[in-house]
Amino acid sequence: MADADTDRLAARRPLSPHLTVFKPILTMTMSIAHRITGAGLYVGMALLALFLLGAAVGGGAFSAVSWIASGFIGNLLVLMVVWAIFHHLLGGVRHALWDRGLYMDAKGRELLAQGTLVGGILLTLLVFIFKTLAS
Repeated sequence: MADADTDRLAARRPLSPHLTVFKPILTMTMSIAHRITGAGLYVGMALLALFLLGAAVGGGAFSAVSWIASGFIGNLLVLMVVWAIFHHLLGGVRHALWDRGLYMDAKGRELLAQGTLVGGILLTLLVFIFKTLAS
């Protein structure tokens, strides 16, 4: 049970800052995107496992999975997973550089955040250009 002194001390303590207090900046957005892509890759790998399971079972299961995978939704999911792979990879490189104390100044942090964003998009586009040229 709390007593009166504890209640007074608790009332004087400042509240922790909330996300609404912070101005959104690119490094914060890329950090959030890094976490989201990490979680999204679990979903992507589960979908890949279902696709491979359909191939292993054969017959009707594979035709159903192939029909979904080759349609608009399947292509969109593949696009999102490929982007998530590259974005998450580049985010990991960014964090590895920061762990070594590199690019910790404001300009360096911004440059790496921009590189993560642009690099993930460009690498994804390259994969789909190569895919289109190969087919």
